Amino acid sequence: MADPLAAFLAEPVAQLERTRPAAYVELWTIQGAARRNTLTRALVAELLAATAAVDRDPAVRAVVVTGEGDKAFCAGADLKERSGMSLEEVHAWLDSLRALMAGLEACRVPFVAALNGSAFGGGTELALACDLRVGAETAELALTEITLAIIPGAGGTQRLPRLVGLGVASELVLTGRRVGMAEAKLLGLVNRVVPAGQAVAEAVALAALIAHHGPIAVAAAKVALQQGNSLPLADGLTLERREYEKTLPTKDRLEGLAAFREKRQPVYRGE
Repeated sequence: MADPLAAFLAEPVAQLERTRPAAYVELWTIQGAARRNTLTRALVAELLAATAAVDRDPAVRAVVVTGEGDKAFCAGADLKERSGMSLEEVHAWLDSLRALMAGLEACRVPFVAALNGSAFGGGTELALACDLRVGAETAELALTEITLAIIPGAGGTQRLPRLVGLGVASELVLTGRRVGMAEAKLLGLVNRVVPAGQAVAEAVALAALIAHHGPIAVAAAKVALQQGNSLPLADGLTLERREYEKTLPTKDRLEGLAAFREKRQPVYRGE
């Protein structure tokens, strides 16, 4: 029997624009403003491929993800496409979405979500899988799946409580209500809120700040943060020590010390 997930990933892709707005920074723009930048099978396949590519590319040290236009970051799954799927295809669809979110977390480079507009359902889950989130003041977040008699299936029930706590997450998942950026900032759902139209510029500036630092250290810090978040403290501290040890033999560490001593900006090469 043909693997439906493999069939999804083999589909032609042309819904993601990748640009370089700053040194070592990629900007990924979901191309689909007319349909609120929804997650189609083709788009998910392209996002998976792009994530694997940057994980191997030393010229990329941080990625910003955003949506085309100013209305939506990502409105979640393309329900028109979803309605025509068989049950087997839905299972494969969920597998691909979950693989994407896990891939963003496991990738060595940090991801910054630039919430140029609303993020609903899978769009919120996409933002949650990123390391940082910058929101335009007009944007909204919501896990709306409950209103369609389903639940978040790409990690929303697990990543949201780890970010904002079980009580707040329970309310948002069980009601499906929309959260504006002022509340999202108070809850810790977003890191920064900026005026409308400035989310991408702010996210790129934040990504560029990250990309300025030693990439080996940034990757190690990401592992310690992502994996340690769900561990008991003692295990997390052991993980932190393991990741710290990875930075000790690097040329970048010596460059950082030399730059501090010589009162100049360090030049990190990922070595």
